[in-house]
Amino acid sequence: MQAKSRFLALIAVTGMVAASALADVPHYKVLKRFPLAGDGGWDYMTVDSPSHRLFISRGTHVQVMDVTNGKLVGDIANTPGVHGIAIDRALRRGYTSNGRENTVTVFDLMSLKEVARIKVTGENPDAILFDSATNRVFTFNGRTGNATAIDVKTNSVVGTIKLNGKPEFPQADGMGTVFVNIEDTSEVQQIDAKALKVVKTWKIAPAEGPSGMSIDLKHHRTFSTCDGLLAISDTKAGKLAQTAKIGDGPDAAGFDPAFDVAFSSNGGDGTLSVVARKSNGAYETVQNLPTQKSARTMALDAKSHRIYLIGAEFQAPAPGSRRGQMKPNSAVIIVVGPA
Repeated sequence: MQAKSRFLALIAVTGMVAASALADVPHYKVLKRFPLAGDGGWDYMTVDSPSHRLFISRGTHVQVMDVTNGKLVGDIANTPGVHGIAIDRALRRGYTSNGRENTVTVFDLMSLKEVARIKVTGENPDAILFDSATNRVFTFNGRTGNATAIDVKTNSVVGTIKLNGKPEFPQADGMGTVFVNIEDTSEVQQIDAKALKVVKTWKIAPAEGPSGMSIDLKHHRTFSTCDGLLAISDTKAGKLAQTAKIGDGPDAAGFDPAFDVAFSSNGGDGTLSVVARKSNGAYETVQNLPTQKSARTMALDAKSHRIYLIGAEFQAPAPGSRRGQMKPNSAVIIVVGPA
């Protein structure tokens, strides 16, 4: 009986420790909804925390919103097939990946005016990333399965990196290493951003088709969103460490180091999955917050701990079509934060 009592006590203590480890994780809720004019689709969004600006790609241009009041404060025009936006605050420059034109637009971060346009070395530049360790911007070119490296001081291409397939949502560790999802092979590849070469590749099965990625620098983890699963990789070991259940139809990801929490924006079922790190290093899905169907793209401001998602209303799809037409002026920015 004494042994049994000690065993039950141990279980109780273990449960209390696990609960305590998650007690500091906030409960998230939808705080605001900002109507967003315009009928175009969207892809990546980027937050510039110091200026309180949200950059929203809208097909042929980038809308810029003041997130303190939801007002549009500018527009970056002539970005054909724009996918993503990267920011270099040291040079006060921004960069867009123009998928239809195979170019990068360089713009002044304050005036939003174009200052240069650079031809990339691949087709359909999709994700774009600024790496502060090398002072390079990288475009990840979906159609050709490669990445283009650009020197931000000269606005010139300095090299091309061959990848295993279609890249999605890269992340940098700030020390010269870049990680990127390979969607069609269900892999993560690790890139030496100075040498411009892949140094490690690993599979993330049973997760498939990774899209969004976020990174935890302290614990050496990346989080790749796959349909129904979050693939959590150990970047030091170069392998999958764990998976956690998330919602359907995810695209983007985020990570808030203040709370050791990863996020997945799931447009298929209209939820935001919140996945928290426990004291034993394992991860647990602690919340699936209803947001809005189609809200698959997000941007996280780690300073304010707010998450910005974009969604819209769509008409019923025609027979044989996957998605109906977007209803005019139905787009909305959904602001999520700790309750």
